[in-house]
Amino acid sequence: MDTRKDAYGQELWAHFRGKRSYELIEREDGFFALSGGSSAYFQEFKNWPVYQKKAIAYARGRVLDIGAGAGRVSLHLQKKGLKVTAMDNSPLAAKVCKRRGIKNILVLPIEKLGKLGKVRFDTVVMYGNNFGLFGSFKKAKLLLRKLHRLTTPEGIIIAESNDPYKTGNPLHLSYQKMNRKRERMSGQLRLRVCFRRYVGPWFDYLIVSKREMKEIIRGTGWKVEHFVDSGKSPYIAILIKE
Repeated sequence: MDTRKDAYGQELWAHFRGKRSYELIEREDGFFALSGGSSAYFQEFKNWPVYQKKAIAYARGRVLDIGAGAGRVSLHLQKKGLKVTAMDNSPLAAKVCKRRGIKNILVLPIEKLGKLGKVRFDTVVMYGNNFGLFGSFKKAKLLLRKLHRLTTPEGIIIAESNDPYKTGNPLHLSYQKMNRKRERMSGQLRLRVCFRRYVGPWFDYLIVSKREMKEIIRGTGWKVEHFVDSGKSPYIAILIKE
């Protein structure tokens, strides 16, 4: 990705250098969401939400951290002695990871999982709602099958999502209705990230309910072992092989 279009990476790089940063998300229907800053991507383990702390305890062996961002998950697991590969499609995110001490980093979009070759992982982590990187129902099934081939027989996926139906916001509800009319999943979002003068490319991001996640993984070789709840709309699924 051209760093001039890497708005997400620019945001992380600014925060890493001690500059004021923020995250502006634009949705295709004209809805904008402004985060309070980039500090969440740099959180130390002690400050993680309780449900994330519980779920990460399942990580073992060789780990693939998909959508690593600033590397908070990779750093935590690396410190525990696990062999971690941090993967992100943002060159600047990878630069931040390297500067923070992560040993193995790949600049690779999730669509290119096949380029990982013959390496087999014991654990795949998709934190920060990164189940959403699958993008759509059909694409999710395709990539889950690829992850099945890229993992060991006892491999697991620790995937975070966010139930799109746990909202009363009329702007979100009308967007979900529009999605269904277009035969898209309710929580299939078309987004781009903006930061200062940088504007990232449009991409699909998929948030799903627990029921929808079960439907997506059916037939991919994976099954839900259990869910780790946050008490609100976010949750984490522990997926194991059938």
